[in-house]
Amino acid sequence: MTRFIGVATVTACFVLSILGMIAAMVGARRGNERLTAVARSIAYVIFLFMFIANSAMIYGLVTHDFSISYVAQVGSRATPVFFTVISLWSSLEGSILFWGLVLAGFTAAATYLTRGRLGTLADYATGVMLGVGVFFYLLLIGPANPFLLVSPAPIDGPGPNPLLQNHILMAVHPPLLYLGYVGMTVPFAFAIGALLSGKLDDTWIRETRRWTITAWMFLSLAIMMGMWWSYEVLGWGGYWAWDPVENASFMPWLTATAFLHSVMVQERRSMLRVWNLSLIVATFLLTILGTFLTRSGVLSSVHAFSEGPIGKYFLAFIGIVLVFSLIMLMGRSEELRTSGKIDNPVSRETVFLINNLLLTAFTFTVLLGTLFPLVAEAVRGVKVSVGAPFFNKMTVPLCAALLFMVGVGPALPWRGGDPETLKKKFITPTIFAIFGGIISVMAGARSVYGVLAFMFAAFALGTNGQEFWQGSRARMRAHGENFATALTRLVRSNNRRYGGYVAHIGVVVMAFGIAASSVFKTERQATLRPGDTMQVKGYTLRFDKVWGKEEPHRVVIGADLIVLKGTREIGKLDPRTNFYRARNEPVPTPSVRERFLGDLYANLMSFERDGSNATFVVYYQPLVGWIWAGGFIIALGALIGLMRPRKRAGRAAAKPETETVAA
Repeated sequence: MTRFIGVATVTACFVLSILGMIAAMVGARRGNERLTAVARSIAYVIFLFMFIANSAMIYGLVTHDFSISYVAQVGSRATPVFFTVISLWSSLEGSILFWGLVLAGFTAAATYLTRGRLGTLADYATGVMLGVGVFFYLLLIGPANPFLLVSPAPIDGPGPNPLLQNHILMAVHPPLLYLGYVGMTVPFAFAIGALLSGKLDDTWIRETRRWTITAWMFLSLAIMMGMWWSYEVLGWGGYWAWDPVENASFMPWLTATAFLHSVMVQERRSMLRVWNLSLIVATFLLTILGTFLTRSGVLSSVHAFSEGPIGKYFLAFIGIVLVFSLIMLMGRSEELRTSGKIDNPVSRETVFLINNLLLTAFTFTVLLGTLFPLVAEAVRGVKVSVGAPFFNKMTVPLCAALLFMVGVGPALPWRGGDPETLKKKFITPTIFAIFGGIISVMAGARSVYGVLAFMFAAFALGTNGQEFWQGSRARMRAHGENFATALTRLVRSNNRRYGGYVAHIGVVVMAFGIAASSVFKTERQATLRPGDTMQVKGYTLRFDKVWGKEEPHRVVIGADLIVLKGTREIGKLDPRTNFYRARNEPVPTPSVRERFLGDLYANLMSFERDGSNATFVVYYQPLVGWIWAGGFIIALGALIGLMRPRKRAGRAAAKPETETVAA
């Protein structure tokens, strides 16, 4: 019965999405409100059916119904219930099923919230979102069907990938990633809707601004959580390896960030219409490309799923969307021309243009490094590896330049400003930068880019923090408010502007964490007998014992390291190795002692069965926790940008917003 419910609802979603897409497009074309109302109703019904299909799969997983193909693939009676539930997105078919639910949710929500307000623009957008749904529901009834019958049903299954059972972040990272990826469908749909309807003013941007910021926030959190998961689970002491699937999530973030900046130029100066449409189309295509890289089996990655038959479907879909979008853009090219131009090279719009060029160059570099091995293998039949050295060499200068722009942008006004005023604005941030460079050199930084990272981060902190300080001081003088009240009301009065500055500060905090953990990282390796010690960055680690325990789904072997500061015991590290019954390879799990100024990170490399000795690799990672803190601050900035602005007393109506969150 569970399998029948899943098959029936997914099949119904495929059929309904085709009917809804046709109804929306024809209704918008002919101005037929009855057809467009049918399309909206279909969007709501599809969400209900996808919710039922996902619930049926979770029920099948929890009840161990191994007659369902996906349950037989990832289920196990020994797996704890929590990991059984989240195994919904642990493999190819289940992840596509969950993707379909998220897509249906965004489609229904966007359709409902824009109903009756935007005319044909909203109707075409609904048709586009349902059209995207046609592709994913086709996968679910075809090559990625999770509800296939297994007969005879096995008694038990292998369980999900062990790496996905090692940390609670796997309950958070994939859903956030899907929310970020799928959320970009909404602005894409409205961009195409604008091209189809001919409504090429700023309406589609204003209507989708919050959708874009929301999707960008989820994608930012997903990337940060993925870094944290890699750090906590994989045992290599790092958090970003330029893995192809990491790159796949990073590229749409870069283009979406460029879009969030460049739309301000369009709103304020009536420029970059074609560029903004191109950016949002590119962002959507990169989310589909990322899905293709993860689920097609064309690359090897700890994040990627096993080889599947759906790669050709994704390539066909990417090709169709790309060609259709280019045709629409070329067809409307004359109508998209604008008369705006840059009046002063020393202005905020100039900084945004440079920022866009840097982000685009960054995206192209990552795309080239990610796809080149695949192209080389397809054309020449040889495997080529493009690793971290290439990406670091090519992107570190871009990162430094972008960090500098994060500091310059807030200090410059639109259309330029008085040179004397600008000089005063840059005095304090420049002092911050000088002190940042001096302190980093005194702390032992010798890399040019390492010192520049600290200098530019301090500079950006100075300019963005100065905006809050000066604005709050002005309110305190004008209204007699205390600092906390003045700061709160300042942010609420222009939440999009100051939300952007908060996001900038989050980027700065992350930059401090990345620079410090890269430049000042310490690594030690030692083979110890019980009672032996090793020294790591002022800490003494004493090996106590090797221990073991048996859990329902695995056998755990661990070792205790007592952390001493001088002669005082201040903590314990217990790195371990997990042995899963259905898998052949052991899975190491590091132990991390997280503190504000730095982490002690221990990994158990090997051990003697009798516990007579064990080999450890221990890292000291300065400020690495600031990376996760910076990610949350970025998300806070996005949330502030999503708030409704506080209306000023005496205003009859709020003026149209003219700035967006800039991150």
